[in-house]
Amino acid sequence: MSEQHNKLRVALFFGGVSSEHEVSCVSASAWLRALRQEPCASRYEVFPIGITKTGRWLACAPTPEAMADGSWQRDPACTPCVLSPDRSDHGVWLLRGGAAELVHIDICAPVLHGKNGEDGTIQGLFELARIPYVGCGVLASAVCMDKALANTVMDAAGVPHCRWTSATAAEAEQDPDAVLDRAERALGWPIFVKPANAGSSVGVSKAADRAALREAMALALREDDKVVFEEFVDGQEVECAAIGNPDDPASVTATRPGEILAGAEFYTYDDKYKNGVSQTVIPAQLSEEKLDEVRAEARKAYLALGCAGLARCDFFVERGTGRVLCNELNTLPGFTAISMYPKLMEHEGLSFAQLVDRLLRLAQTRRKGAY
Repeated sequence: MSEQHNKLRVALFFGGVSSEHEVSCVSASAWLRALRQEPCASRYEVFPIGITKTGRWLACAPTPEAMADGSWQRDPACTPCVLSPDRSDHGVWLLRGGAAELVHIDICAPVLHGKNGEDGTIQGLFELARIPYVGCGVLASAVCMDKALANTVMDAAGVPHCRWTSATAAEAEQDPDAVLDRAERALGWPIFVKPANAGSSVGVSKAADRAALREAMALALREDDKVVFEEFVDGQEVECAAIGNPDDPASVTATRPGEILAGAEFYTYDDKYKNGVSQTVIPAQLSEEKLDEVRAEARKAYLALGCAGLARCDFFVERGTGRVLCNELNTLPGFTAISMYPKLMEHEGLSFAQLVDRLLRLAQTRRKGAY
């Protein structure tokens, strides 16, 4: 058997149909580079699968640069493919020339942000195929993606977070003033308004009066059919990187938090990925006691929400009171050059390639024997 066949084949999924398609391509390009470095290079063979904005699945072999800039789609060698839900196949069918060829897959790595990437849908397909995969399972992915559900679980588990309320699109359409009244009474001003299911601050607004709140609700509902309203917290935005599998709770760890110094009034999509104005400080500018408190709450939230593999845990530390409030957990955080998750792990002594290797190993050991 050749050295190549001794390696585990990793299906690296990237792109996707969400509003974060471009970011996914950049994150996945960093994974592709890491998989070509040690310790990954001697253990894994990468099998990239790009998903276009229209939902086509294409097996491809792009350079990291072509993956990142989107030009991978223009390669005529791209081959339509499907992941088989048949457990006996354990792989991907390549579809070309009227014939189908089965490619065995050992691990799926969905470096996909947003809808249909980190919301439990593609994870359900991996479960049907019974192929190990990186990251959270179906339930944790879906719950963390839906901010209203995640807040409900955190309430039940005693994870502190800001006051909130939510509404469905049907409620907002039937009686928008009643929804706005409820948010105003519960939260005061200003109010943050978010789609329940979206990522990277897409569709997020800060409203300081009734007219702005109405506009913000409409904007959020263009991204999702449920809207979440949250109280404004005057606090430092800090983030922890959590890693580990819940079937071995003792192994679940969280880093000390880093701090986002946003270039805008709040941390926007452009601030995260486009304009490069934001800065990161690791560890965050907090006392050692407060750093440890945030770290402990991150681990608590991670376990309460049933996360596996990885998640970035976002918090506010309220100015004046010092209250630690969980904002949200992101089950497939950014892996770009400026992303906090890999930076936090690097600060803990784990290089990007070592981090990718560890995540792939966690995918293999999660619920060992079930596959």
